[in-house]
Amino acid sequence: MLGYMTLGSNNLEAAGKFYDAIAADLGARRTVDNERMIGWGRKGAAGIMVCKPYDGKAATVGNGVMPALAAPDRAAVDKAYQTALANGATDEGAPGERMPTFYGAYFRDPEGNKVCVFHMG
Repeated sequence: MLGYMTLGSNNLEAAGKFYDAIAADLGARRTVDNERMIGWGRKGAAGIMVCKPYDGKAATVGNGVMPALAAPDRAAVDKAYQTALANGATDEGAPGERMPTFYGAYFRDPEGNKVCVFHMG
């Protein structure tokens, strides 16, 4: 049902580099790249975009907002989490099984957005 999700950015270039690294771990690639936004996706899956806010004001972190990025397996969750931390993210929950069939990891990107990487199954 979800088509894509956007996260605000105050430094689009840095956000692009951060999410490029994670996208590679998850088998995704850039699908949009212009002066206002950068997006990543995989065929048949919802995408994620970082963008400068349309109203021109500073981007802020939404309390309770969290994109969850699907990974093909548990190893990809682990790798994406480590890549995120190596590229300036902060830990919000190391990889692990949260409930039967749900394996996830949580971090905050360099701008403070909370992100989950997960695998179901």
